[in-house]
Amino acid sequence: MNPPEILKSGVSGPAKVQSPEANRPRHLLSIAELSSDDIIRLLDSARSFAEVSKRPVKKVPALRGKTIVNMFIEPSTRTRMSFELAAKRLSADVVSFTPSGSSLSKGESLKDTAKTIVAMGVDAVVIRHSSAGAPKLLTEWVDCSVINAGDGMHEHPTQALLDLFTMRERLGRLEGLKVAIVGDIDHSRVARSNILALNKVGARVLLVAPRSLLPDRVEEMGVEVTGSIDEALRWCDVLYLLRIQLERVSESRFPSLREYTLQYGLTQTRWSRLKRKPLVMHPGPMNRGVEIASVVADEVEPVITGQVAAGVAVRMAVLYELLGGST
Repeated sequence: MNPPEILKSGVSGPAKVQSPEANRPRHLLSIAELSSDDIIRLLDSARSFAEVSKRPVKKVPALRGKTIVNMFIEPSTRTRMSFELAAKRLSADVVSFTPSGSSLSKGESLKDTAKTIVAMGVDAVVIRHSSAGAPKLLTEWVDCSVINAGDGMHEHPTQALLDLFTMRERLGRLEGLKVAIVGDIDHSRVARSNILALNKVGARVLLVAPRSLLPDRVEEMGVEVTGSIDEALRWCDVLYLLRIQLERVSESRFPSLREYTLQYGLTQTRWSRLKRKPLVMHPGPMNRGVEIASVVADEVEPVITGQVAAGVAVRMAVLYELLGGST
């Protein structure tokens, strides 16, 4: 595999190890910082790393000697395990940090906790936090690479990358692809990152949601908007379903979960009457019986589990680039 160029603060360019500027920590905080070339290069790199996961020995020595901390202040299953597997398959050492049982539970600030961790000789921190902007703040406190694994309602860049990887592998292209994103757009960091990424690679995006679940000034995001999932199903190549985030939104945004399902859910009736079925994707966890009928979820499960598998390859590519694989 030809090593890709290093991403540095979201800007592509060859590494110049003799320059002090090039020795600064490199971060992945937002899709907004990446160019379309950066995105495509990461997806190409991820395709090479996907092959590693198919080997009898699922490991390469690309990041041997590097230490990565998974700092998940907010609960996670898929993203946390995916980053851990990605780091281990690159032969890096991995330390998992959770707030329970740590000094955070005793009142220590995130800043002091992070500085303590990095003082132990860490090369990268993967952080998930309920507050938007926490990864950006972390870059001001620590002297290592920082990767945003989801910050509040802001962004989830590696999720968007693995989603684009899945679309391209399944459908063979990204440019011109018609993607409908359905659900709680306002509270979804996944939706924000996907909209940014899809726009950069030339795809078209249609948002499907009640007005109460759309962000302010949504028209400025470079998308189309509809209130009809049936219209979206006739139009799209990819149907991307978001769960109703009950921990972030109350039912005051819509009459009831039952009413939401009737209006915006991928029900068995809607699915069965489609002559041309789109690629159905979901970032997980699914609320079966709300945004997707259980029988439909079972039918499209191979694509959704494929997203999870793609997450390991994509995060291997991100870690490889940020931690000096190119050098």
